[in-house]
Amino acid sequence: MYNKLKNKKTALSVIGLGYVGLPIALEFAKKIKVVGFDIKPERIGLMKKSIDPSNELEPVSFNDIDILFTSNPEDLREASFHIIAVPTPTNRHNLPDLTPVIRASETVGKVLKKGDYVVYESTVYPGCTEEDCVPVLERFSGLKYRTDFKVGFSPERINPGDKNHTLTKIVKVTSGCDEDSAEQIAKIYEMIIEAGVHRASSIKVAESAKIIENTQRDINIAFMNELSIIFNRMDINTFEVLEAAGTKWNFLKFYPGLVGGHCIGVDPYYLSYKAKAMGYHPQIIDSGRFVNDSMGRYIGKQTVKKIISAGKSPKDARALIMGITFKEDVADIRNSKVVDVINELTDFGVIVDVIDPGVKPHEVKVEYGIDLKKGPEGKYDAIIVAVSHKQFLNLNEEYFAQYLNKGGIVVDVKGIFRGKIINHSYWSL
Repeated sequence: MYNKLKNKKTALSVIGLGYVGLPIALEFAKKIKVVGFDIKPERIGLMKKSIDPSNELEPVSFNDIDILFTSNPEDLREASFHIIAVPTPTNRHNLPDLTPVIRASETVGKVLKKGDYVVYESTVYPGCTEEDCVPVLERFSGLKYRTDFKVGFSPERINPGDKNHTLTKIVKVTSGCDEDSAEQIAKIYEMIIEAGVHRASSIKVAESAKIIENTQRDINIAFMNELSIIFNRMDINTFEVLEAAGTKWNFLKFYPGLVGGHCIGVDPYYLSYKAKAMGYHPQIIDSGRFVNDSMGRYIGKQTVKKIISAGKSPKDARALIMGITFKEDVADIRNSKVVDVINELTDFGVIVDVIDPGVKPHEVKVEYGIDLKKGPEGKYDAIIVAVSHKQFLNLNEEYFAQYLNKGGIVVDVKGIFRGKIINHSYWSL
């Protein structure tokens, strides 16, 4: 397979051209023939114009590549090596929603040929690839796993908004269903991964490695969030505590904050789901999720308390939220916990305006029913800097002063203005 791809006797396909799939497709397209498939024709139209719909890649990334962008599944027949990189979200009950990955498996299954490879990059619980996805490939292709086609798992490790730790600079974990496929898959990824490849011993090991990466971060951030709740009752600034503790060489530098998005805020639920299916109720994982999922409401309540202590009724108050994405310097609003802050404030009757310079207003309207403002409008009783976008980092107290009512408060979720707000009420996690 490696030689066939390298000599352009066949093509590699990427199914799902989001923030994970598109960079993979473009990197491979510098070396070999690629078919880039996405179910949304409007996204394909943008990519044909060298535009990344996720706003992560520059137009130059589309230069000098051998790729066919398509929303026609029949074009996938040109490929013999398929990479599935679709989202794996949770439903409203926080249970795994495998719909995208199952549908992608159906699409690939319909075009699968003898000798083909299918590699999954979508984050799933251990066992999902072989127990849930492979049967779909077999059913729709009429072929037999391992005998007629090979499967592997190579978890995505892309960090949205990070311009340093990009796809080619992060070690890639790869795996296959047998010794030969494992080696072929590793060699194929080595075409583009400068940092090198780690060959996992099995598909389940690779699945597990990915899911504990984000679960580990989730648990550590939950500890920081719990500390911030405790220290708030003691009138101690959490960021100052962490700054002092961080002077020890082996102190792990995590910080409190809102934990949303499609990785850290989702993946632990996949692991927890699988653990419960195996008869074990995970204590630490579920506790971490509870703490982190409650932080948006907590920030909203603390803001309301500050408004009341300033002598204002919440029903007569106005608040400005700065930032609605799930993390800084990205345009992705999926599973943003800033929305929990907004909902808590509106539940108390506070009128809330939201601004975010890097987000398309119609996407926020469709996703959350929220009308973004172009900028602050009038005076506010609270300004909440919810996301530390680079556009906000250099703001000073004078900026906030022009939009705050007397007694108004600056709520600084990430602590970026610590020590800079002197003449106004200030609070951070």
